[in-house]
Amino acid sequence: MNKPRVLFLLSGSIACYKACFVISRLVQAGVEVRTVATSSALQFIGKATLEGLTGQSVFTDLWEPGKAMDHIDLARWADLALVAPATANTINRLAGGLADDPVGTLFLAWELKKKPWWIAPAMNVAMYQHPITQASLQKLAGLGVQVLPTDEGSLACGEEGAGRLLDPEKILTRVLAELGPKIA
Repeated sequence: MNKPRVLFLLSGSIACYKACFVISRLVQAGVEVRTVATSSALQFIGKATLEGLTGQSVFTDLWEPGKAMDHIDLARWADLALVAPATANTINRLAGGLADDPVGTLFLAWELKKKPWWIAPAMNVAMYQHPITQASLQKLAGLGVQVLPTDEGSLACGEEGAGRLLDPEKILTRVLAELGPKIA
């Protein structure tokens, strides 16, 4: 049986460090993981971290030589896509169909009716509760995207409330349950 394959997409949030825990645990569980990182995500963690965790190069630049078709290849390769952390910017861009970065191009190349695309929001409570962000989350859910809940609590900005990335153990548990039959 082939290893299950997860495409893990990271956008620019302090919660990127929590995503690394999930990536590491997925690899330990026998899942093949490839990563995509926005330029903002790379302000929080480096390519070397993601390459070290997965043993694979990181897709970050549509215009890098030899990468012109990566958005198509990775969309066909993966069994599940997970955007974690999904920032307000990324959520709103996906809902708007913008495809000028690797995350957007992958989303539009993804076959939503055939394979799951998940997002795990992470942002300040005001950004999370903003009507535009909430409308984008509803739009994405209406398209078939699985929107994971956020946790509530202390946020990096010092405020309290919703918008905190779902606990990494809970994300891991959900992904492994979804991949269940494919796990060796």
